[in-house]
Amino acid sequence: MKLVYLSTVLFPLFGSILAGLFGHKLGRIRTHQATIVGVAVAFIMSLVAFYHIVINGAPAFNETIYAWAVIDGITFEIGFLIDKLTVLMMLVVTFVSLMVHIYTIGYMRDDPGYQRFFCYIALFTFSMLMLVMSNNFLQLFFGWEAVGLVSYLLIGFWFKKESAIYANLKAFLVNRIGDFGFLLGIAAVLMYFNSLNYTDVFNAAPAMTNLTMDAALNENWNVITVICILLFIGAMGKSAQVPLHVWLPDSMEGPTPISALIHAATMVTAGIYMVARMSPLYELSEVALSFILIIGSITALFMGFLGIVQNDIKRVIAYSTLSQLGYMTVALGASAYAAGIFHLMTHAFFKALLFLAAGSVIIAMHHQQDIRKMGGLKKYMPITYWCMLIGSLALIGFPGLSGFFSKDAIIEAVKASELSGAGFAYIAVLLGVFITALYSFRMFFLVFHGKERMDDHTREHLQESPSVVTMPLILLAIPSVAIGILTIGPLLFGDFFGSAIQVLPEHDVLAKVGEHYTGVWGFILHGVFSVPFLLAAAGVATAWFLYMKRPDLPGVIKERFKGIYNTLDRAYGFDDFNSTFFAGGVRRIGRFIWQYSDVKVIDGVIVNGTAKTVGLISGVVRHVQTGYLYHYAFAMIIGLLLLLSFFLPW
Repeated sequence: MKLVYLSTVLFPLFGSILAGLFGHKLGRIRTHQATIVGVAVAFIMSLVAFYHIVINGAPAFNETIYAWAVIDGITFEIGFLIDKLTVLMMLVVTFVSLMVHIYTIGYMRDDPGYQRFFCYIALFTFSMLMLVMSNNFLQLFFGWEAVGLVSYLLIGFWFKKESAIYANLKAFLVNRIGDFGFLLGIAAVLMYFNSLNYTDVFNAAPAMTNLTMDAALNENWNVITVICILLFIGAMGKSAQVPLHVWLPDSMEGPTPISALIHAATMVTAGIYMVARMSPLYELSEVALSFILIIGSITALFMGFLGIVQNDIKRVIAYSTLSQLGYMTVALGASAYAAGIFHLMTHAFFKALLFLAAGSVIIAMHHQQDIRKMGGLKKYMPITYWCMLIGSLALIGFPGLSGFFSKDAIIEAVKASELSGAGFAYIAVLLGVFITALYSFRMFFLVFHGKERMDDHTREHLQESPSVVTMPLILLAIPSVAIGILTIGPLLFGDFFGSAIQVLPEHDVLAKVGEHYTGVWGFILHGVFSVPFLLAAAGVATAWFLYMKRPDLPGVIKERFKGIYNTLDRAYGFDDFNSTFFAGGVRRIGRFIWQYSDVKVIDGVIVNGTAKTVGLISGVVRHVQTGYLYHYAFAMIIGLLLLLSFFLPW
């Protein structure tokens, strides 16, 4: 099986190398063939791994591939840990990535950077696979930084757009903050556990539950809590949790396929996966769990509010990603790790579907992204319409669709939690259901129903996207409908994950929820009469009333509550703060250092000062070189007299 696992990560890498180094010689068709074949092989190998580990019940694979370095008795190595949690992530990453690769053929067909884009997305897939398949913190960090690097390249793919350059730099800088905490967490693991191997750390952790470290002001902090919070700060950056969320909406500056890949299956899910993988550590710190619970609930609710005022079709979906990541984080904080991973999986399918359907609309609208300039697209784009409807219904948790099972499970798990902050989190995720339905169907109604608001030229050329674009939509719509029904039993209330996820009995909220689980249809029937479903229905009804029945009311509400609207439109001032204090402050510090260090010290004193000093000395010394022999003889006599006068006595 080692060859299978190596093939899973290496084939996307080979495809990326071919596209990057030889794309100009291979041409467009062979370039996308090389990368698609590489990702397709990775998907097939993931299916083989799933069959071997899950269907056949083989033990987890945990081996070192090679030792990278040995320093002071500590081994830094590359290795794979393939268990049920890993194979689930492998399937999600490779399937969604494969759909995005196929979709890209149609979406990027006229772009001059065609080969470069395929190189980047294949490299993105390789990086994420290295992250989820790692068995140690070193490789985890490699994958962590690699997805960050490639996301920088992809968000700024259209590097001639100033907004794209601003967005990728913003993503890079904000993630550096999170990654600083993440790196400190890994350093603390190495310091206290003397190993970076997951198994060694997890086995030793229970014995270190009460271990403390000296901190500031003579305070003693629990080592496990510090490690968990530092690692989670890294997850806050990658998975865009408040306040490190500000980069994600701006990532829409990249092409739509990469928006789907970042938001659905790769970068933003890395933090969720990492916390679930580290469950043996997080279970030992209720402080860290409560911290995660509160951060997730704030993100789930308040990022949802921002989706209501967005008019860019991709930004509406981007803010829904922020909110849904908050739901996953809430699940992790409530120790419902399985529910968080379950929602990660279902969300990957319907969120990729929503983004790619939005891209299909953008193609038809000649790259117009303002939903206020759309309307009535249902009759022009029937396939995109039904796929977008399925994605939207899955997002709001319509009974029977994939998002319903995972979202309702999270809400019930939080309700059963007794951790500090669980009450606030429960209210936040409940209100988030209404908000999600409101902004999702506001977008849906404005795009596909009502009055046609596009210009005449666009209307005359409106048509369904080509099959290379619509086929991935249909293939993503299938799991968006069915994956929840097929997997809720084993993933949430069975022992699917086994030892891959560890939960202490006093934290096992899913066991409490499972006491009332009577099967898939019982879960659906319960959901139809539950508060979340009523809130979702109310959100859809509100969106229909405001934007279809009385389209004049949103403007009236906006004027009446102008202060609230402006606050939401400015994203609570986070961007203003970053521009003024964070990014602006960094620029001012950089400018100060440049002026006083580079210009005045290095250039002024060292470089230019040295040159000036040499010039001054040489200006004096050159007068000695007169060319007259008697001048030189006189200098020799003076020098000899000085030598005899001062040095001979000694």
